[in-house]
Amino acid sequence: MIRKKYIAVAAAASMALLLAACSSDKTPETSAPTTSTTGSTEEVVKIGLITKFPVDFYDIMVDAAKKWDEAEPGAEVIYAQGQSGTDDEGEIAAIQSMVTQGVDAIAITPTSPAVQDELQKAVDAGIKVILIDNDIPDWDGKTSVVATDNEAGGELAGQWFVDNVPAGAKVAILQGVLGNPSLDARVDGFTTAAGDHITVVATTPTDCDQTKGLNAAQDILAANPDIDAIYAACGPPIVGALEAIKSAGLTDLVTVGFDASPDEVAAIAAGNQTGSVAQFPAKMGEMGVQAAFDAVLGNPVEANIDTGTAMVTKDNAADFQ
Repeated sequence: MIRKKYIAVAAAASMALLLAACSSDKTPETSAPTTSTTGSTEEVVKIGLITKFPVDFYDIMVDAAKKWDEAEPGAEVIYAQGQSGTDDEGEIAAIQSMVTQGVDAIAITPTSPAVQDELQKAVDAGIKVILIDNDIPDWDGKTSVVATDNEAGGELAGQWFVDNVPAGAKVAILQGVLGNPSLDARVDGFTTAAGDHITVVATTPTDCDQTKGLNAAQDILAANPDIDAIYAACGPPIVGALEAIKSAGLTDLVTVGFDASPDEVAAIAAGNQTGSVAQFPAKMGEMGVQAAFDAVLGNPVEANIDTGTAMVTKDNAADFQ
């Protein structure tokens, strides 16, 4: 179902060398399109990349996908983006648009399982689907999930609390989007690893929104003036919480987020935020479209591709700037 064709001897030769370097142990299925150095007409794989909404994390992901696309003559990537972390309707419309535009694969950061039915329609039409950043756990139509191991990332933060805050510390948790498996896993991993070492005094959903993080933190600080720390399941809410903490005149509150977005890393380097669990959105963007490309070509693609995590503090913040 590959739609668009090109003729380019040099490009095809470059493509063959790239595939040999990146996938030397992968043999395309005989029915799948292959590259050639003979100068004959070749087919371009058309990939649709859909991201949740315009924040640094997804901008970095898109930029990485664009770099990959520039280096891969056998592919064409087109883009769409929602308006918020809960914009199911926006993503559904984007999926429909991608199908109409004749893509061969869709790589998407799904807002929630609510987009599953539309993705299944795409799969039924012969389109490969790669999930990025977030899984839809009970859906078997996906080819692969390219994402952080979010529970492991939460555990990393929880263990950091065990090692760095006093036993019995009072901690508030700013949740992400309730029901989102990846965001829930960040909280589950954190509470499991931190265990009885901390006392959780509040858990509040924020939809990964900075303003909601600010408002939630204001309420938490008012209700718990003796709180010791705040952990957030995503970046924007902890950035909002920093505003609330500053307004309250507090200087010794431990603040740990999840994403290590540029705003977070800048705050960590300046000493205004304690730490964050780093994800690698550039890897997600590059590896996500690569997985989509391989799936269309018939190359083997792992069902789960872990893009890694790391704990960022003031000691190593410069490495993430």
